[in-house]
Amino acid sequence: MTLTEDLDTASVTRESQQNSLTAEEILARARAVAPRLRERAEDIENNRQLPPDVVELLRGTGVFRMALPKAWGGPDLDPMQQTEVVEALATGDASAAWCAMIGMDTPIYAGFLAEDVARRLLADPDAVTAGAIMPMGRAERVPGGYRVNGQWHFGSGITHSTWVVGGVLVTRGGELEPGGAGAPGNWRIIVAPVEDFEIQDTWYTTGLAGSGSRDYRTENLYVPEEYTFSFAFPRVKGAAGTPDAVLRNMPGVPLGVARAAIDHVRQVAETRIDRTTQTPWTDSYRVQTTIAQAEMDLSAARYAVYGSLREQWEILEAGNVPTRDEQVATVLARVGAFRTARSVVASLFDLVATSAVYRPSVLDRWLRDLNTMCQHVIAQDQVVQSAGAHLLGGVPQNAYSVGVVA
Repeated sequence: MTLTEDLDTASVTRESQQNSLTAEEILARARAVAPRLRERAEDIENNRQLPPDVVELLRGTGVFRMALPKAWGGPDLDPMQQTEVVEALATGDASAAWCAMIGMDTPIYAGFLAEDVARRLLADPDAVTAGAIMPMGRAERVPGGYRVNGQWHFGSGITHSTWVVGGVLVTRGGELEPGGAGAPGNWRIIVAPVEDFEIQDTWYTTGLAGSGSRDYRTENLYVPEEYTFSFAFPRVKGAAGTPDAVLRNMPGVPLGVARAAIDHVRQVAETRIDRTTQTPWTDSYRVQTTIAQAEMDLSAARYAVYGSLREQWEILEAGNVPTRDEQVATVLARVGAFRTARSVVASLFDLVATSAVYRPSVLDRWLRDLNTMCQHVIAQDQVVQSAGAHLLGGVPQNAYSVGVVA
């Protein structure tokens, strides 16, 4: 048997095994690989992108296909199940979980494209999609499609992706086309093979270093009309066809990191003794209070995420439209998860004190990872403002973050 035949056979075997995966099996696999990700965390960070074997480890869990519809042979995990899988991976390594969370969006994007194009994107059900959807590029209308120019930031997982998305504002004759009320223009998202972009080695960061979230650019790229979409016009119905479908599982990363940090410090406390008082940490009022506060804060944030997701999902799957309060609940729970996780890990970092500052301290890395992910637009004050504006009938600064696309 030739090498090509060997690879083909392995691919068919993997495909048949993955096709039968259930939500429970994907979650079990994610939990099983988390310790292995923890072992590789320093390598992942130093590599500044996921090593190929780590990508394959993730692929083997089924995470990249977990939103694939059942009608297309996929496991079709709901937002709560997706978040739980991402959370499990994040207890192992934040960068790996971040890339899994981003890379599994291919079936979600496919829900906004014509079915024939969607099937091309998903010819490999484990295909990874990377890229930024915010309109950093320009797309000039030409017969049959667009000529695209632009440079985008934060292409997490782009170094192992198959497809790349990029947000653009459409122009005609060099002039911006108008968008809906309050929109900066006609916002669309392009989809193209990763080979059509120049990937720039820009990702030198304090945290999430292993996510490989590099800049990428293209010049004069022709993109057919059918390989572009607007979040305002989904092909599918239900929760998967809403503008914020790609945002719902994001809280899994900070929740998982905070969970890992609490578990780590609880384990440290079992054998540590305070040098000054000679009091075991298990008997220390300060330690007991810090741990309990961390558990209380994380539990509240986690229940807010899963509770609001479930309530919204049930409303959308029933064909109903969430009220403003119901829509905003998931937004605020999402922001709260990021901010609470950072606060929890910062308190644990302070508790452990000087030993936490030495690399490769897991607390040091987790705190840096959380500081970096909290710089993501989805955890910024403009999202909180947008939620408040949506509740009050005002003007959101970031309408997309509250599920509004003009």
